[in-house]
Amino acid sequence: MKVEPYVFFNGRCEEAIAFYQQALGAEVTFQMRMNEAPDPPPPGSIPPGFENKIMHANLRIGDTSLMVSDGNSDMQTSFKGFTLSLGVADAAEAERTFHALAQGGTVKMPLGKTFWSPAFGMLEDKFGVGWMVIAP
Repeated sequence: MKVEPYVFFNGRCEEAIAFYQQALGAEVTFQMRMNEAPDPPPPGSIPPGFENKIMHANLRIGDTSLMVSDGNSDMQTSFKGFTLSLGVADAAEAERTFHALAQGGTVKMPLGKTFWSPAFGMLEDKFGVGWMVIAP
């Protein structure tokens, strides 16, 4: 059994993918737009203007798969009650990654030394997704 996060960006998925490619080196392993689906969507399920939005994409970030989508315009983009934890190789990578993810976002706990890590910090990126960056 495996649990993988699936994040909906309510029309900003393409922007989020580009951001995570830049900030984390994310690799797109699969992507399908709404208008590329083999079967037409049920009437009314895709609002006007969402035809070219991302129905589903898989991102590879290190050894992890992150699934993303635009969802539909009726979805709220509110990421409350969870955060994504990003384990990095060392403090230097934590510094680079933390600052890249923080661009346009909000730092919740500045990156710094803790009793459990030489570099740990928490932030909310510009899409509202929570991240904890931690070096072993």
